[in-house]
Amino acid sequence: MNDTPPPSGPALRKSLGLLDGVAIAASSTAATTSIGIGLGVTAGVVGLHLPAIMLLAFLPILGIAGAYSRLNKVEPNAGNGYVWVGRSLTPWLGFLVGWVNIVATIAFLAYTTAVTGSAMIQLAGEAGVHAVGGLTLDPGSTAQTTAVGIVVLVAVTLTAVTGVRTAARLQTGLLIFEYVVLLGFCGYGIVTGPHAFSLSWFDPFAIPSASALAQGLLLSVFCYWGFEAAFTVNEEVRDPRDASRAGLITLVTMLGLFLLGSIAFQRVLSEGELAGHGAQGLAYFGDRLASQPLAALPLVALMFSAVASLQAGVIPTARGMFAMSRDRTLGPVWSKVSSRYGTPALGTLLIGALATAVAAMALVIPRLADMIMATVNAVGIVVALSYALTALAAAVRFRSLLREDWRQGVRAVVLPTLSAISLLALGGYLGWSFYTSTDHLEVSADNGWFLLLTPLAMIASGFLAAAWAKWVRRSPYFHSGEGTDADAPQLLATSR
Repeated sequence: MNDTPPPSGPALRKSLGLLDGVAIAASSTAATTSIGIGLGVTAGVVGLHLPAIMLLAFLPILGIAGAYSRLNKVEPNAGNGYVWVGRSLTPWLGFLVGWVNIVATIAFLAYTTAVTGSAMIQLAGEAGVHAVGGLTLDPGSTAQTTAVGIVVLVAVTLTAVTGVRTAARLQTGLLIFEYVVLLGFCGYGIVTGPHAFSLSWFDPFAIPSASALAQGLLLSVFCYWGFEAAFTVNEEVRDPRDASRAGLITLVTMLGLFLLGSIAFQRVLSEGELAGHGAQGLAYFGDRLASQPLAALPLVALMFSAVASLQAGVIPTARGMFAMSRDRTLGPVWSKVSSRYGTPALGTLLIGALATAVAAMALVIPRLADMIMATVNAVGIVVALSYALTALAAAVRFRSLLREDWRQGVRAVVLPTLSAISLLALGGYLGWSFYTSTDHLEVSADNGWFLLLTPLAMIASGFLAAAWAKWVRRSPYFHSGEGTDADAPQLLATSR
């Protein structure tokens, strides 16, 4: 490994504290969106075993979080996995981690754009507005929901440009409202729900099949995805340790909320109701527990969650691309820092534009439910791959601890390795089940080849982009795997 210190480059303004990091990570994880939509989708796969699958998925994610935290402690960098994997494994895999995170987040933004629009159209319906200009409003129409969501995406992108501190404050307010509504309705549902509580809900061995278990776990991993957003702003927190604390606090909070939501949904809704309402699951849950206007509160919380997660998706993606551009693995436009706001303003605007384009392209899938399922499965596989590679990078980097201190070695090497193996096996098994589930390709969320082709295209495009960065851009990153020094002198060290 090259011992020459990596070059310094443009840097971001340090303006965030612990609570800001938690707000960004929690908004990125989007508990309300995951509960309102993800639980119904997952119940369609695992039945009435949502608490079991959420607990089971938490175990490897906890190992991944430990790997992120330890790596962040020794090398805080906005590129996180991209830098850590490139240094410890190989620059090709490091670039792939950075690339698939970008592509997956853009796909997620397109999906959340439609979710946001759907929530707004549902809310309009609850308010008695069922048509505009002769057009009947349909919360299940991808065209309508995408059009409305794009307007919101543009607005939150502009907010993200003005500064991550401003965005964090907005997200904090949205989160407080969401969690008050979630805790209130889920708590009331647990107490009053008509369906009896059962310990079998926590039994993973009662899940119908191995394929259902694998797909359910991947969907649950997707629900936890986003806690690492705290590490993408580790160059903007005043104390890098706050990024690790924020990530772990967010992850534990998500576990509590997912368990609460799972139990509440199963107490209030039957299995058929859970699986049958998809994107409208949270609205239906609210209607079962209260009359209007109180019944609309969960829908408002879902809308706030979707808005916050749109913004929280734009912010870490822009930071990841900033780090890659700083290393010349991406073009220089992504590392331009605004002298006024101290943020990668132009890159942030371009992320919003890319997500808007992908959202518009998603109109080839006519129904919102199909779009959601296709995106979640595709993103779930590449997120599992990214997490696994980052955990393996931690295991390789800290392997000497196995000889020096076995307790530290277990936490730093063994647990991340087991987590990585489980996620790789999970993604591989699910990919194989997609491949063997059909004998033809069609653009449909029910077609296994389409579900497999989408993440494979994300991964293949990553290797093509890496080849371009190495031989055309001649990025020094591919010589050492080391990222540009994140501790370069700040352009604007103090927040306005």
